[in-house]
Amino acid sequence: MKTPNFNCKIEMFCAINPSEDSEKTQKAISNIFPYSEIKAENSSVYAESKDLNSLEKVYEIVHSKQSQKTYRRNMQKNLRDDSTWFYLNKQAAFVEKIAICEESGESPLGPIKVILTSSKIDEIIDWFVYGDEN
Repeated sequence: MKTPNFNCKIEMFCAINPSEDSEKTQKAISNIFPYSEIKAENSSVYAESKDLNSLEKVYEIVHSKQSQKTYRRNMQKNLRDDSTWFYLNKQAAFVEKIAICEESGESPLGPIKVILTSSKIDEIIDWFVYGDEN
């Protein structure tokens, strides 16, 4: 994975349900997003990174599973100004698997919402979806 040198803010959010352990929810995020700072507050977990390398595990799955079209569709649909987002399944993340959710209800305990913000958001989407092919 060749990571471009773009400024990008990567934020991850997910709710902590009453039946869930906060530490396990934090672990789900850290499993998928290395290089991020994670904080748990009240009934949610928030993580942030400014390093595109934090996306490496998701990037690898996007390219190994040929799921570029799904991610591109989601990221284009959710594109607003200089920001876009997509959902990942929280339970899958806990066991270090990556599964995109088209809708929040696809993850029974709630999804992890991943928000990318950058003045170069179109280039970041192209890199994320097409990689070095572009």
